[in-house]
Amino acid sequence: MAKIQLLIDGKQVQAEEGTSILKAALGAGIDIPRLCYMDNLPGEGNCRLCVVEVEGSPNLMASCTTPVLANMVVNTSTERVIHARRSVIELILSDHPLDCMTCEKSGDCALEKYAYELGVTSSRFDGEKHEYAQDTTNPFFIRDYNKCILCGRCVTACKEIQFNEAISFANRGFSYKIATAYDRPLQESSCVFCGRCVAACPTGALIEKSRIGAGRTWEIESVSTICSYCGTGCGIQFNTKGGRIISATATPNKSVNNGSLCVKGRFGWSYIHSPNRLGTPLIRTGKKGEGKFRQASWEEALDMVAERLADIKAYSGPDSLTFLSSAKCTNEENYLLQKFARAVIGTNNIDHCARL
Repeated sequence: MAKIQLLIDGKQVQAEEGTSILKAALGAGIDIPRLCYMDNLPGEGNCRLCVVEVEGSPNLMASCTTPVLANMVVNTSTERVIHARRSVIELILSDHPLDCMTCEKSGDCALEKYAYELGVTSSRFDGEKHEYAQDTTNPFFIRDYNKCILCGRCVTACKEIQFNEAISFANRGFSYKIATAYDRPLQESSCVFCGRCVAACPTGALIEKSRIGAGRTWEIESVSTICSYCGTGCGIQFNTKGGRIISATATPNKSVNNGSLCVKGRFGWSYIHSPNRLGTPLIRTGKKGEGKFRQASWEEALDMVAERLADIKAYSGPDSLTFLSSAKCTNEENYLLQKFARAVIGTNNIDHCARL
């Protein structure tokens, strides 16, 4: 696609024809406030916070949906633009709880960030406010409609990334909100609880239940690792406080999952802190069926396993042994196990729990 030249805040910028003003600006290191826009997805123009002034246009333009033109002159922070953005924030705050001190999203909330940057401390618009009850019906996250700013990011993520369309905009006027078909619980929709909507939400409208009261955003440390649920190798970040995991998020755009996780990867990590997990190998002592388990070292346990495998092979032959692998292991670990079964033990009796 052809490259064109334009001027953004007095800076010469080169961009591909058809690119939005917002993408061209971000590519040139010029930041534009935005609430509804998400990287690598088409702009929706819902929030109008990203408006800019284009010379020759009588109206402010939504930069996320306006394509660049050759020799276009764009100003992103004129007095008119700043006034419009402040009005947008005030309109949102007119029907938004001002409980930032106790909100789990504080410190990572886009609305809070832009209200601070634009110096908006209150709203001059006074009117009817929503008083929705929190939706806690699903086991993974809470939906607080009172904090929803109707940016549509969760809808876009569900449709364009997850290809699901479990949620969409519903109703009209003051009752306008995001919901499933017929406003049924998520469990009765096509939702697979991938958590993409939670990751996309810029405010505290969608929060993992595990995060409630577990720590403030600035207290949380992120540890990058690989999800252990299957052999896909999805990049995952465990968000921790005091050595305990409080939530999981996808490693953004840097791994095979490209920022996505399944329900197991995002929400199925509670086993890590389970008190029932074994901390050391156990060996059964005494007669078969009557013995009790005792703790042992890894060396002792592995020596016993090797000895028993050798005894069974010598007494009954290698095909009397069978090996079962796991989808939670890496491909390399599964390869080693099958190599051990075939080359060391001498049997082809090896199967996998995820075999189709």
